[in-house]
This record gives sequence, C-alpha cells and structure tokens, in this order.
Amino acid sequence: MNTTSKSYGKMTSMNIDEIIKINKDSKREYEDIKAKNLKLNMARGKPCAEQLDLALGVLESLHARTEFDGSDGDDSRNYGVWDGLEEMRNIFSGMTGIPADSLILGNNSSLAMMFDSISKGYTHGYSGCEAWCKQSNVKFLCPSPGYDRHFAITEYFGIEMIPIPMLKTGPDMDIIERLVANDTSIKGCWCVPKYSNPTGITYSDEVVERFAKLKPAAKDFIIMWDNAYCVHDLSDTPDTLLNLFDECVKYGTEDNVLYFASTSKISFPGAGVAALGASKNNYSDLQKMLQTRSIGPDKLNQLRHIRFLHDVDGVKNLMQGHRGILEPKFDIVKDYLNNELSELGIANWSNPQGGYFINLDVMNGCAKRVVELCKNAGVILTDAGATFPYSLDPNDSNIRIAPTFPVLDELSQAMELLCVCVKLAASDKLMSDRV
Repeated sequence: MNTTSKSYGKMTSMNIDEIIKINKDSKREYEDIKAKNLKLNMARGKPCAEQLDLALGVLESLHARTEFDGSDGDDSRNYGVWDGLEEMRNIFSGMTGIPADSLILGNNSSLAMMFDSISKGYTHGYSGCEAWCKQSNVKFLCPSPGYDRHFAITEYFGIEMIPIPMLKTGPDMDIIERLVANDTSIKGCWCVPKYSNPTGITYSDEVVERFAKLKPAAKDFIIMWDNAYCVHDLSDTPDTLLNLFDECVKYGTEDNVLYFASTSKISFPGAGVAALGASKNNYSDLQKMLQTRSIGPDKLNQLRHIRFLHDVDGVKNLMQGHRGILEPKFDIVKDYLNNELSELGIANWSNPQGGYFINLDVMNGCAKRVVELCKNAGVILTDAGATFPYSLDPNDSNIRIAPTFPVLDELSQAMELLCVCVKLAASDKLMSDRV
C-alpha cells in the first residue's frame, strides 16, 4: 500500500493560504483519480467471493438418500418441524448463549424474522396488549448511528423513530431509561449489541445489565436484540458481550426481548439460516403466527449446514478463515485514514475488533459532499445520513465504510479517493467559513 504520511497539522488552526494549498492539492489528486474511471461499490457490507468460497462445502454436504433424516428421524425433505432442526438450534445456542429450546429457526434472513416480529406487534400486539396499529402515536427507540434496514422496517409500519445517541459503551442508557419509564407509546428499541453497525461498538456489561433491568411503562415493550456479529471477530483480543438472555432471567424481564442471529455472513447470505430467540411466553405467542404463516422452514438447508459445521467449534473454525480474508482489508482502511487524515483533525473513525464496518465521522456539514464526490469519481458509498432514522444525520458528518466486498487493490484505490474527498470537502468548507 502506497500511503504517504503528511505533516500538515490541524487544518482548523491553519491560515487561509495553507488551507487553499491543501484545497488545490486535493483537487489535483481528485481529478487524477477521477481520470482512472473507477467503478467500485462499497455501499453495503457484503461478503466477498473468497468468503463465500469458504462455505462451498455446505452445497456438497448431502450425498445419499439416508442423509435426509434429522436426529429425530424426520425426513427433512418434507413438511413439519416448524421451529427448525435440533442440531442447528444447538449450533445457534453455542453462538448466542441462548438455550436451544428458546430458539426458532427461519430461512436465510434474520431481517425477515425481524420484519415479522414488528408486523406481529403492529397487527396483533404483544403480552396480551392491543395491537400497535390500534394505539396512537407508537414509537421506537433507535440508537444512532445505526442499521439503516432496522429503521426502514419501523418507517414502513409508520412507527415514529426516536434517535438515541451512541456512546463508547453503547446507547445512552440514561436517555433510554428516562424515556421508557413513563411513556406507554414507546414500544421497543433496536440494538446491534456486538460490533454495532456501523460504529463497531460492543455494549458494555453495564449497558447490557441496564437493558435487562428496564421497567418500561408499556407492557408490550420489545427490545430487538440483533446479534448479527456474535462470532465475527477480527482480532486476538475480541470484544465480549454479556449474555442478555441470562441477565433478563435474573431480573424477571425475559418477555421484554427478542433475539436474532443468522449465518448470513458465516455461510451464504442468500442461502443461510436465521434464528429468533424468545422467552417461553413470547415463544408460544410467536408459534401461533409462524405455524399459520408456514408449514416449516427449509430443513434441507439446515441439514446441509449441520453436516458442514457439525457444531459451534466448526463455526469458530470457519470464522478464522473469514478473519484471514477481512483483517487485511480493515487494516488498509485504517492505514489510509491514519496516514492521510489523523494529523489534520478533520475526521474521527472507529477501530473495531470485529464486525463488518468502520465508522467515519468527517467535519460537520461535509458527509453528503464527500459521498457525492466519491460517487462522481466512481466509488459508491452508503448514502450519507442512512445510519440515522429518516436518513437525517443532524450533523451531516457520518459515513459508513464497508470494506469487505472489494478486492485489496480496489479497496486501496477507494480509500485513496475517500481520503482526498474528505480533505477537499473540509478545505472547501473552511474556506467558505472564512469568507
């Protein structure tokens, strides 16, 4: 990688002539890169082809008729087993720390199970309460920056979203506790507790415990605990996440949470297995919906995964292969940011120990411009503002970097361009502010 450390000093402390020089240099570099006619897409956190190749054994794991039976003798080609095969639930239990008999398996998308869960609250309600659609001014808490598809689900149902600031330890629990204590219209909170999308933050033990201790005014309050990156470590010192399921049992709040995970970024996003964890009461309630919705999930795909992964140790071994592919990509991103932007004081970024994203905060008022500049030069990033409810970033500063899909050379080119665009947007703004 050919990044060059530049000793500019803090850009905000420079005189106007120094800022103009950076601006001219950045424009020249931008035009040079633009002339390369790049066509790169980093808008979503997609596994690359090398990662998908790691799981090809899933497709080869069933060979003979006798292998179609699960451990209970059920023929996986047929209807039935609405909650999924026991062996696959055991694998998810090892991944998430949720008892296997509290897990329900779906098809490839945990997002679909989240959609169904919100839909159930909207049309039929939770905990014996009236359906949300019959209640007035229903609201959801949305730690921000957060996962845009969570926000899209809530917006689809017309549920009002309340942004909650993300701190270094997780969502601001002081605000959450205060809001839910007296407002019966607040029906839930979205969470990505480990290697959060996009900040990379893992919730502290204190934050997890405070979620477990929540006493919301609404009896039908549901925490949507999307543990998408529970085994996606990229470091010898990975983050650890306190088990919310156990904490809720301790404090008698187990009905307040639904848990989600999947193999989407372990095997195949388009052909993986998803899981939903629930308390006994919620499990029974969801069973009525799911058995009406479908006679059963794709058990053959579950069986393929069981034969390929065997157990949670097989998952961990597979994830070491993912780490070998992804760690160099995350290093490229961090090296470019450190070498090109650290001394200028015009951006801050996360240093996650796992997950799929690096969170970049540029100078206020510059994120949309940076994303537009990158797009015009052939690199597509996640839309600025997408990590906030209604796509409204109050500071216009947040950019989600998704380094997983491009090959190394393309990622280096994209990061070279991104750093140039950050400098160009910042210097333009500083020049404008001083006029």
